[in-house]
Amino acid sequence: MFGILEVNCSVDIQRSDGRIHPAVVHKLNPDYNSVAVEWFENGEIKGKEIDLRVLAELNPHLFPPEQPASAPTVSAKQPNGHAFKHPGPPPQKQSRVVPTPSTVTTGHPPPPHHQLIDPQPASTRPTTSTRRDTRKSLGAGAIPASVTNSNKRAPSPNNPSLQVPPTYKKAPTTTAPPPAGKRIPSPNNEFHNQDSTFTASEASKKDRRSNVVSEVERLKKNREERRAKQAEALIQKQQLIEEAGPNNPNFDFLRMIREFRSTLEYQLLTENEPIKDHQISVCVRKRPLNVRENKKKDFDVITVPDKETLLMHEPKLKVDLTKYLENQTFRFDYVFDESSTNDMVYRYTAKPLIKTIFEGGMATCFAYGQTGSGKTHTMGGDFTTKGQQDSSRGVYMLSAQDVFRYTKQPAYQRLNVNVNCSFFEIYSGKVFDLLNDKLKLRVLEDGKQNVNVVNLKEVHVKSPEDVARLINHGSTARTSGTTSANNHSSRSHAVFQFILRGVSGKLHGKFSLIDLAGNERGKDTQSSDRQTRFEGAEINKSLLALKECIRALGRAGAHLPFRASKLTQVLRDSFIGSNAKTCMIAMVSPGMNSCEHSLNTLRYADRVKELGTSDDAISAHLEPQSPGHDVLSTSDLHLLRDQNDPDFDDDMYNFQEAVEEFQLIEEELIEAHRRDHDANQQFATHSNQLLALTNNVDYDTEKYSQKLDQLINNRLKELELLKQKNDALRLKLNQEEEASHKLSLRK
Repeated sequence: MFGILEVNCSVDIQRSDGRIHPAVVHKLNPDYNSVAVEWFENGEIKGKEIDLRVLAELNPHLFPPEQPASAPTVSAKQPNGHAFKHPGPPPQKQSRVVPTPSTVTTGHPPPPHHQLIDPQPASTRPTTSTRRDTRKSLGAGAIPASVTNSNKRAPSPNNPSLQVPPTYKKAPTTTAPPPAGKRIPSPNNEFHNQDSTFTASEASKKDRRSNVVSEVERLKKNREERRAKQAEALIQKQQLIEEAGPNNPNFDFLRMIREFRSTLEYQLLTENEPIKDHQISVCVRKRPLNVRENKKKDFDVITVPDKETLLMHEPKLKVDLTKYLENQTFRFDYVFDESSTNDMVYRYTAKPLIKTIFEGGMATCFAYGQTGSGKTHTMGGDFTTKGQQDSSRGVYMLSAQDVFRYTKQPAYQRLNVNVNCSFFEIYSGKVFDLLNDKLKLRVLEDGKQNVNVVNLKEVHVKSPEDVARLINHGSTARTSGTTSANNHSSRSHAVFQFILRGVSGKLHGKFSLIDLAGNERGKDTQSSDRQTRFEGAEINKSLLALKECIRALGRAGAHLPFRASKLTQVLRDSFIGSNAKTCMIAMVSPGMNSCEHSLNTLRYADRVKELGTSDDAISAHLEPQSPGHDVLSTSDLHLLRDQNDPDFDDDMYNFQEAVEEFQLIEEELIEAHRRDHDANQQFATHSNQLLALTNNVDYDTEKYSQKLDQLINNRLKELELLKQKNDALRLKLNQEEEASHKLSLRK
């Protein structure tokens, strides 16, 4: 079929514009009767696929006819009168007939004899490389017309002389006698049949797709798809630019986050999921971007792909200022995305704890996070457009509705319990009653190691409406301040409690809902203002102590460092017993500007959930505390340092110790001053009595002098004791100042 044509062979090809130039055979395609060729043009490699018949017209020397062996010649007559000469014995295989250029150019069939001429035997036929050389040495009459026409170029508009049709030269032919009983087909008929089959005009009309056509269609399809994707990417880029704002330096981060999210599969939490029964449950809630963040063109760096996983895309810069994302993964019991409502959050967090207190247990639910992350929104309720809070959809009120619903159920109605509520705050290590004009309270521990908040007001409630009034009254009295995240930042821990008591007043169960202070205020331990430093120190210490108490709840027999802070001391009964359960809701802000605080919140919540037993060896050697303590335990403070290094290193330990000693001396000084004030009133009374004696004409001067001297001495002793307490306080103030200065130098 391919004659002497082979791969890497040089052939002449004709382009669509009429040019003829050499090319190299790249592939032979017998299935399509075609040849793939390549050539180098304009600095690049090009290629095309050519039909075998068209290639044979331009390169007839590569398709020689098969020549039979030599034999005595026998002439035979054709119907047109020409004689054929067949040298040698009759051919065993019919020669392949190749169309000549005249078939295509002139439309006239070639003479039938020239295709059967082979001037040399097959064994002595020249090769492709020597054919051009031997062609020069042969006579013009010995070369077939088809060969002489093969070197002619296609007609050109500028050279009409090339349009002369080719001529044919006759060559002697011989025929061999046919074998006995075998009929020789008519050469004339054979040529006409093959000519009708192999003409180029017939082949060009056949509906046969070559590999090149398929490849061109594939490239066209890929090009269209690529252009469609580029157009879509351009639209997305324009949307990102509009969202991020013009000249936003964080545009690349936003683009990388969007590309990462496009590869995720989402399976978010729904309201039909089964509720997990854990003693310690840690959940995370992501809020949407607020109005202030949208105005600043801040963008979301937190992704919630499923109900248990949260991804933090932390923007980073390499040394060469190349931008990249550090994607950190966190897993919790439940993860709520920005579309979750307060009702869904309540269903999986606080609602399962209501049953616990009716079964005689203690339950706590914490809302933890940065200021402005949604703690008050979750615990207190939705905010309206006018800034008013709808407390009916907060965790406080949703819990109140379920508490009264449980009291009416037959299984718990027989308990005949009363529902009481209390509301207090812990600010800078001090406890204030929010339902009693912010009365300062004392936290004491009795001989049975029960912690009591002295003079805490409990209000009996009969309906959820009564609870709503208490919440609104206490929330307005809560201490707040201004931070970069919120104009009304919570500077204290607010504790709202549902207390179930029997008819005799005995405690049956307690449910504490705690709205913790913003965790970013725990970093304010280096402020120049002493009060701000005290606030930050207390918040930092109480959050670390709370974490260790929750973790100790999940380890049987582990040391409970509840004396490390006022918050954990007040909630001590919620961390002991087999029927105590805790739920923490960590709130995170999604904006890039809040990335650091959100990471701290997530790491804190992740550490709470980490219930290992590696801390048992540390708690084993801690000395037991004697009852009656109402101050910080040194062993508990040591535990915080050992478990939270490097966040709680030696410098922080010294600072916290100085603050705690100062607060202790402050309490003693205030108590001494209160006693001195009472003593001063007694001194005034006795002094008035002595003055009354002097009104008598015959009063005893010596007796008057002795009593006055005794009164003065007693007063001087009381004042000296008060002065010593005051001097000790001033000394602790200086120590706290030095510890704070050393802590700031470390940073």
